[in-house]
Amino acid sequence: MKTISTYLLIGLALLAAVSCTNSEFKKTKSGLQYKIISDGKGQLAKKGDFMKVNIVQKIRDSVMASTYGSFPYYIPVDSPRPVYSPTEIFTMLRKGDSAVTVMSADSIQRKSGGQLPPSIKRKDKFVITFKVIDIFTDPDAAKTDKDLEAAKEKDREIKAVEKYLADNNIHATKTEAGAYVVVNDPGTGPQVDTGKYVYVHYTGKLLPSGKVFESNMTGPGNDPLKFVIGRHAVIPGWDDGLKAFKEGGKGTLYIPAFLAYNDRPGPGHTPYEDLIFDVVVDSVKVAPPPSAMRPGMPQGMRPGSMPIRPTGPQPRPH
Repeated sequence: MKTISTYLLIGLALLAAVSCTNSEFKKTKSGLQYKIISDGKGQLAKKGDFMKVNIVQKIRDSVMASTYGSFPYYIPVDSPRPVYSPTEIFTMLRKGDSAVTVMSADSIQRKSGGQLPPSIKRKDKFVITFKVIDIFTDPDAAKTDKDLEAAKEKDREIKAVEKYLADNNIHATKTEAGAYVVVNDPGTGPQVDTGKYVYVHYTGKLLPSGKVFESNMTGPGNDPLKFVIGRHAVIPGWDDGLKAFKEGGKGTLYIPAFLAYNDRPGPGHTPYEDLIFDVVVDSVKVAPPPSAMRPGMPQGMRPGSMPIRPTGPQPRPH
C-alpha cells in the first residue's frame, strides 16, 4: 500500500475544482463530458502513439483507483470513435496536459446494454482525471520506459514489505523469488515442493493495514485449499513461499505485489497490493497427473480458476 503523494493530492484538487464547473465542460459525439487543461506547447498525441499517464478514478467522492505513487498506465492511441469512453479525447491531448472526463452510470448502461453492479446507482458519475506524463511514437521506446517503471514499482513493493517487517520487529527469511517467510513450525512430514499436492488452511490480510480479507481457518466452509505446487493454480508467492514448510508446518508469508496480483485489483480492490498470509500446511501428497484433474475437483487445483472466491490467492497471468 502506498502513501498518498503530493501528486495524488493535486489530482484530487483538480477533481474538486472542476466538479463545480460543469458549464466549462465540452461533449464528444457520444455525449462524454470532458475538460482539457493545456498550455498548448507539448507534443500532440496521434494514432499509433503510446501515452504514459497517471489516472485517478472517482465515484461518489470516493477514489476507486489511482496510479499516483505506483505504476502509470501506458495506453495506445487510436483514431477517436464515438464509444462513450475517455479514449475519444486521446488525440486531443498533449504531453503535459491534464484532462477530466465524466461518464454517467445510466448512459454506460444504456449504451452497453448491460446491467449495472448492485453497488452502482443509475445517477452515479464516473470521474476520471488524466495527467499525460509522456507520449511515445516508438513502441520499443514505450516498452523500455514501461520496463523501467516496472523495476521501480518492484523496488517500491520490496521496500514496503521490508519496512513493515522492520517496524513490527518481524524476522523473516527472503526466498530467491522474493517472498518473505516466517516459519513458526517447519513441520515433520513430507516437504512441500514443485509437483506436490498440498492441503492448506490460511488467513489472508492486507499489508500494511493487517485487515483480514479472507480465511478458511475456522467456521463453516473451512475446508483446506487443495492445489499442486508449481502448476500456477495460486499466486506465485504461494508456490514459492510454501516450499519453506513440510507437512504440519505453520507460519506466515509476506508477499510483495509482483508475486501476488501485480497490476490486477487484489482482495483490497486496488492494483499493486502487498499481502500477508498466515498458513498451515495440513497435508503434502504426491500429485495426480494433470489429466486426472477432473472439473469436479477443488477449484484451487485448476489453473485459471479462483480458489474459494475471487479475492483468494488465485493465479495471475505470466
